[in-house]
Amino acid sequence: MRSRAHDRGTVRARSTLALDMQTMSLAPTVPHIRIARPVTSVHRSAVMYCAGLGLKILGEFKDHSGFDGAMVGLPGGGYHLEFVHSAIHQVTPEPTAEDLLVFYIPSRPEWERTCEAMTAAGFESVEPLNPYWRQRGRTFGDHDGYRTVIECNTWSPQTP
Repeated sequence: MRSRAHDRGTVRARSTLALDMQTMSLAPTVPHIRIARPVTSVHRSAVMYCAGLGLKILGEFKDHSGFDGAMVGLPGGGYHLEFVHSAIHQVTPEPTAEDLLVFYIPSRPEWERTCEAMTAAGFESVEPLNPYWRQRGRTFGDHDGYRTVIECNTWSPQTP
């Protein structure tokens, strides 16, 4: 015969286990994101994005199954860009006017410095297809036609 204390202990243990399992299932997993883009020149793209956005070269590879590439980002950041090119597999960059990287920079002086750095790095100022990006940002195109928006704003779920 089991005692009431034993029964209460079992219920408490089950409740704790259920709570722990529920907490674990609700905890968000934050993935590291790689954005891979075919480019006409890995070196040129890496240099431009590092100079314009203050990124660092995180890694490079040569002739990896016929591909050369470079990864750029911020050390310890949650994302990086990968630029790839292959002499064997001909892939032409074909970005559209709405293929955008958007960087939110809330500080006006930092936003202005970043816009200046983008121009100095060789990016061209371009008109955005979506007029929303004109309100608080500037849109830049690289040598392959990929677009980057530098937005003077903070991002939140309410920000479109």
